[in-house]
Order: sequence, then structure tokens, then C-alpha cells
Amino acid sequence: MICRLSLRVASSALRIQTRRFAVSAAVRNEAAVAPKIAEIVDKIETLTLIETASLIQQLKTRLNITDIAMPVAAAPSAAAAAPAAAAPVAEEKAPEQTEFKVKIEKFDAAAKAKIIREVKNILPGATLVDAKKFVESVPKVLKENVPKEEADKLKKLLEDLGATIILE
Repeated sequence: MICRLSLRVASSALRIQTRRFAVSAAVRNEAAVAPKIAEIVDKIETLTLIETASLIQQLKTRLNITDIAMPVAAAPSAAAAAPAAAAPVAEEKAPEQTEFKVKIEKFDAAAKAKIIREVKNILPGATLVDAKKFVESVPKVLKENVPKEEADKLKKLLEDLGATIILE
């Protein structure tokens, strides 16, 4: 689809100049998007930056999406300077970690049913089937950004049932 834009005023005469703009496939196919999806996109579009960050965090939590580190390409001169810049950071004392990821590494097969029920109670909105799939796909992060006290409680609870828990 080509849009035309015309009208240009130069000196005292009116000259017409035509320019063509290519319209992206996404704009052309906007009508092909399901109304439900279009409505969700419209609602997300009205969110503030803080609300969007909160939405992303909730989606990651509910859908058990883990963050992956994306490699960053750097210029050779920047790569050479990076080790020198990292040295002072290593010398400073690392602050104490206050938030943890609770990760189930493995579990005792005899305690599988108990662990599934407990995972169902821990994960918000999870069904028994979801909890079963979660437990069967370990090692997996159960909860992220958990305060130290809550992480210790979860670790003790699940280890008492027969799971091996790692706090990251």
C-alpha cells in the first residue's frame, strides 16, 4: 500500500510534490488481528512505564518465564577496557542479597504427590495439572524476587517434603 503526500509551498507559487511512503505489513494487516488481541493491545498502550514494568513482571511470574541474558557485541577497544573497569567493582564488598529465586532442583519420587500439592498452593492461579507439569519439568524456578524470610520458609517446607531446593 502506498500513501501519497503532496503540497509544497515554494516562493510565491504553489508547487505539488508527490512522495511515496511504504506502509508496513503490520499496519496493513491490523484489520486481520483478532478483536480480543486488538483490545488487549489497546489497553496495554494506555499503561504508564511503571504499570508496564509491573505487567511484565506479573506475566513472567504467572507464565514461569525466565530471563535470559542476551549477548552484547562490543567494539574491540571497548572489550579491552572492560576488564580494567571490572577490577574496581570486584574489590568492593558485594552487598548482601535480599531477594532470592527459589529453584526446585530435584525431588524424591515417593514425595511427588505432596510436592505437587504444595506447588499448587504456592503458585497463584495454578491448577493441579499445572503444578504436576511444573514439578515434572524440574529443575525450574518456583518463585522469583522473594524476600529472604519467605525464601527460607519455602525452602524448609519443600525440603521437609523431599525436594532439593536452591536459593539463587
